[in-house]
Amino acid sequence: MYGVNTERVNLKNRVEREEVETFLQGFNLLLDQDVDYTIIIRNGASHGASIIATCSKAKSVLKCFAVVEELRGEGITAILISTLIDKLFSQGIYHSFIFTRPAKAHVFSALNFKVIHSSVDVALLENGIYDIHKAIEEMKGKYSIGDAEKVALVMNCNPFTLGHYYLIEEASKNNREVLVFIVEEDQSLFSFKTRYELVCKGVAHLENVKVLPSGEYIISSATFPSYFIKEEGTRLRAYAELDASIFGKYFCRHFIITKRYVGEEPYCPVTAAYNEALEKVLPTYGVEVTQIPRKSFGDVAISASRVRNLLKIGDVHSQELNNLLPEVTLEFLNSSLGREIVEKLKRSKSPH
Repeated sequence: MYGVNTERVNLKNRVEREEVETFLQGFNLLLDQDVDYTIIIRNGASHGASIIATCSKAKSVLKCFAVVEELRGEGITAILISTLIDKLFSQGIYHSFIFTRPAKAHVFSALNFKVIHSSVDVALLENGIYDIHKAIEEMKGKYSIGDAEKVALVMNCNPFTLGHYYLIEEASKNNREVLVFIVEEDQSLFSFKTRYELVCKGVAHLENVKVLPSGEYIISSATFPSYFIKEEGTRLRAYAELDASIFGKYFCRHFIITKRYVGEEPYCPVTAAYNEALEKVLPTYGVEVTQIPRKSFGDVAISASRVRNLLKIGDVHSQELNNLLPEVTLEFLNSSLGREIVEKLKRSKSPH
């Protein structure tokens, strides 16, 4: 379709944002809160012309697509995608993802996106200068991952606690080779760089343990889209099953991972549901899931959320924190950067 112009939406302008939200509601869709760039196409250049198509992005994830029924098949989606990819290129981003309904995956496949995995509720596709196979092969080479059988853990470590250390140590005691993937996405109070460095230092003496960045393919629930899956329980299940499937289908096969360790989750229903999904999905890829009871201090399991709560209301030198954190994390909290993070947490409305 020729003669079509895209228009950028000022997301900080309430009227402009609400216009897009109202348009999406007509398709039973939402405008996700994390979008950072939105474009629209109108049905003419005149003042007050209505929206006929829209899409958005959140960092490298393209989302919130909608095109009026009568214009589907007219090349509108290709214009939207091309405009967003041009924007990504201008930001130095050359690899992108799309989460969509499985029934819509073929629309994006026709625009050179490759399906990574498709389940009952969601399909994940990618496009760019590399794909998941190439990314994993490069990771194997960079971190000298051999072909022996190994076990794995995936952790956020926000921050690194004695509970995390205990899980890694248990895996190390009982297995020949252990891979620890640290979630790379920066959606946490402690940056990825800090979390990764603390774990590396904290387990450096465990010679059979390798700590790796998770890369882009171990998905964070923080970036999983809500725009086409509104019901929270359905969305959580879809996220957990997609992430577990990608881990089993790609990471376990390429890295020869035969077992994944998880900690029991007595507090967080999201993590508990995620563990259930792992136990359901990973065995279909020949991978065992071993759940380890959480390390406790007193009658309460050690958790990063408990640490963040204590940091928010208390003192980094408190005896309770000494019982929950390894020396490497305590030292970091007493550094200038650590003190900055604690002050930021104290000023925030809630720990995150």
